[in-house]
Amino acid sequence: MIDALVGGKLFKAAEERRSSSGKTFVSANVRAADGEGEGLFVNVVAFSDSAKAALLALDDGDSVSLAGTLKIGTYQARDGSVRPSVSMVAQKVLMAYHVARKRKAAAEAGERKPGQAEMPRGGRDPLDDSLDDLA
Repeated sequence: MIDALVGGKLFKAAEERRSSSGKTFVSANVRAADGEGEGLFVNVVAFSDSAKAALLALDDGDSVSLAGTLKIGTYQARDGSVRPSVSMVAQKVLMAYHVARKRKAAAEAGERKPGQAEMPRGGRDPLDDSLDDLA
């Protein structure tokens, strides 16, 4: 297995399912672009409560990033060509909502937390702009 971070868009809404043993899990498909810009579908399954809830909160077409274990294989398509098969067990789900929520919480707190580094002179955090494109 490979520890991986996959980013893409949710293809259809995620579905909650129940295993034969009665445990629930969520399955989803994420369309991610490969290095050449081609779309690649990643079959995703989530077992942790936080990952299940996050996937179920998303709609078709929402952007999402997933961290988890990746399995890569191949399958033979109907036309006889061999294509890649990518599956992931997602442990963490990150979406743009998380970034906005963290910023709002930090602004409301308005003070430095114990153990947090001091703000550079000028009161501007140089890393603050690094997540602007996610919000």
